[in-house]
Amino acid sequence: MVRWITLLCALLLGAFQAQAAQTSAAPLPERVLLVVSSHGRDAGKTQPGFEMDELSQAWLVLRANGFAVDIASPAGGPVVADEHDPGKPYNAAFAADAEAQRKLAATLPLSPAMAGQYSAIMVIGGKGAMFDLPFSQVLQSLLKQTEARGGVVAAVCHGPAVFARIRNADGSAWIQGRRLTGFTDEEEALFGKTWVPHFPFLLESELRRLGAEVTEAPIMLPHVAIDGRVVTGQNPFSVAAAADAVVAALGRTPLARNLWPDERSLALVALTVAGDTAPLAAALEQGSADIDAPLVAIWGYYRALQAGDDPAMLAPALKVMELARPHFPEPQLDAAMAEARAVLARQQRP
Repeated sequence: MVRWITLLCALLLGAFQAQAAQTSAAPLPERVLLVVSSHGRDAGKTQPGFEMDELSQAWLVLRANGFAVDIASPAGGPVVADEHDPGKPYNAAFAADAEAQRKLAATLPLSPAMAGQYSAIMVIGGKGAMFDLPFSQVLQSLLKQTEARGGVVAAVCHGPAVFARIRNADGSAWIQGRRLTGFTDEEEALFGKTWVPHFPFLLESELRRLGAEVTEAPIMLPHVAIDGRVVTGQNPFSVAAAADAVVAALGRTPLARNLWPDERSLALVALTVAGDTAPLAAALEQGSADIDAPLVAIWGYYRALQAGDDPAMLAPALKVMELARPHFPEPQLDAAMAEARAVLARQQRP
């Protein structure tokens, strides 16, 4: 009798193990969760919230690639975006999407019950993300579980702040040794002066302190870092490319798409910084709606401010301003160009 009971237990254990293996090998659901901050108030004037530009781009790219998409926040319900331009093509498309508007008006509250429901979770940025997302233990758990079961976890701009508070079972930092990016200290110095003094930590500095391998592009240029099934984007102009990378990490070929004007403009600026000025010059000369000349000029202006006396940074910034100047006549730009030329001339004197 004991032998038969032992045999029966072995058979039951084998059946249970087979069922568990079958469950673990089940295909991931074709569904992605976008997570935004609940912190925003008064269009970001009283308290910063999430970036609508980032949510719109991520939604549109993922939906175009055939994924069902949900939107969640720590508190659930309505959420407040920072002030944004509703006329940008991606924001206009998002506003015209009835499903997107319905889900944004009533975001799902983050819940442990979400575990296993999504093939990917993508954390949207905005300065509000610094105040609530890193401290959501539910979100931390969902991200860890999603990666562990073969899914993809992603975060853009300030979104990677949540990674800074995730710990492994032994207490070590989850991001230690991982290749990541996010909104840089340089970008904060130029664009984040109002809220940075109130941040719990400075994002890039904290990621580095915890042992992440942080990669970055010059300010506001598109940059995506991929480490296995972890995808991060540096800033708002990196979001669409990060969403494409999420699609690829899930085993699909991202749908070919036309770059949005601001995304394309800064991609061409990146080529100019790398030494290839012809594509940006040609795009500006054509004067099409696919290029944002003011954005190009503004990039050069801020890069020159950041460069100071560093010729390696200042020379490309001047070149960008010179290319944009015929298409964006602005006295402040002329003054910045004159100052840059004077600094570079001093650098070349024997």
